[in-house]
Amino acid sequence: MARIVVVGAGLGGMSAAYELRDTLGKGHDIVLVGKGATFGFTPSNPWLAVGWRKQEEITLPVAEYVGRHGIVFNGDGVEEIDAANDAVVTGKGERIGYDYLLVCTGPKLAFEEVPGSGPEGGWTQSICTTTHAAHAWDAYQKFLDDPGPVVIGAVAGASCFGPAYEFAMIVDADLRKRKLRDKVPMTFVTSEPYIGHMGLGGVGDSKGLMESELRQRHIKWIANSKVTEVRDGGMTVVEHDGKGQPGESHEVAFKFSMLLPAFKGVDAVAAVDGLCNPRGFVIVDKHQRSPKHPKIFAAGVCVAIPPVEATPVATGAPKTGFMIESMVTTIVRNIQAELKGETPDYEGTWNAVCLADMGDTGAAFVALPQIPPRNVTWTKIGKWVHLAKLGFEKYFLYKMRNGTSEPIYEKYILGLLGIERLKDVKRSS
Repeated sequence: MARIVVVGAGLGGMSAAYELRDTLGKGHDIVLVGKGATFGFTPSNPWLAVGWRKQEEITLPVAEYVGRHGIVFNGDGVEEIDAANDAVVTGKGERIGYDYLLVCTGPKLAFEEVPGSGPEGGWTQSICTTTHAAHAWDAYQKFLDDPGPVVIGAVAGASCFGPAYEFAMIVDADLRKRKLRDKVPMTFVTSEPYIGHMGLGGVGDSKGLMESELRQRHIKWIANSKVTEVRDGGMTVVEHDGKGQPGESHEVAFKFSMLLPAFKGVDAVAAVDGLCNPRGFVIVDKHQRSPKHPKIFAAGVCVAIPPVEATPVATGAPKTGFMIESMVTTIVRNIQAELKGETPDYEGTWNAVCLADMGDTGAAFVALPQIPPRNVTWTKIGKWVHLAKLGFEKYFLYKMRNGTSEPIYEKYILGLLGIERLKDVKRSS
């Protein structure tokens, strides 16, 4: 009997725990270690931040649901990974040994890289966690009583641009519903070299489509830029040229702002010798396994993926839910193969598929595979994407409550987009 420990109880970690149990059966121990007692559905955070969702609608108590499937949950977080002795140490000092370790922690939010940013001691909001989104809703309600300029975007080094676009469009739609949009100048700031780059080098005509959306909504933008400092009511945004040299500097005022930060690896993971790159992201081979620590696998935002291309201002590559699902399935099948004495040679394809809500419409981005050249690449905008995102929220929360290991991104999103279902995890040839 093996003990598999999954660190991180978010989208990747919860999916991994359920899929391990479903695939391996009851003959092995599955231990899920998260930080805090609740799971939050991250894609719904932009809605929570404008009051379109209540926190209890997009969260659930982890122990109650995973316990029904024989999965042990510890909500104390991980203080240390003792890779030399195959154990993790929790925040309260409990030592948990493992035969295999799955790192699904997500990122550390590097607000400190832009002075004055972040919801904890800074002047900008975040939608990266459910707690942050709830804090943003508190700030947004105060803003509604005295509206003024809004700045939304992503700073240098960010890799997850979709939620920034989503939130800008959702705020625009919400303000129009409240008959306040005419009182709110909006600016979108981003480290992308151009609007619609998305950390992917563009997807189809994403540049033209996203620029058109921003123009129609009267949202100005500053691309290829760095936010160098945030103060109470204002920030400094420096545009750069094609060689990455600083150019025009803008002083942009705001009464409400949400900036997505750059990501780093969480401390306990980054501290493991030989596990991570200099930013603390886990280095894996094509089987999602650490080359230095073969008992450790990783999936999700914590995985080291090089940028799709070099950009004048640093941008990272996004890890979408579809890609995370592929990573998780790859790991589970490789562990299953090894436990059977077979060669663990499954690998994922790292495709990028994203549904971005825009309040009253939406955009679908498809890049198969994520790194060019691609077999499929397009972007489409329409009301149907907004409706699809609503349906996907219900579908995924159903999965988390019922412990199913169904490949939801592959079954739901690709079917919705009319793309032939992919064999997204395969054996190495």
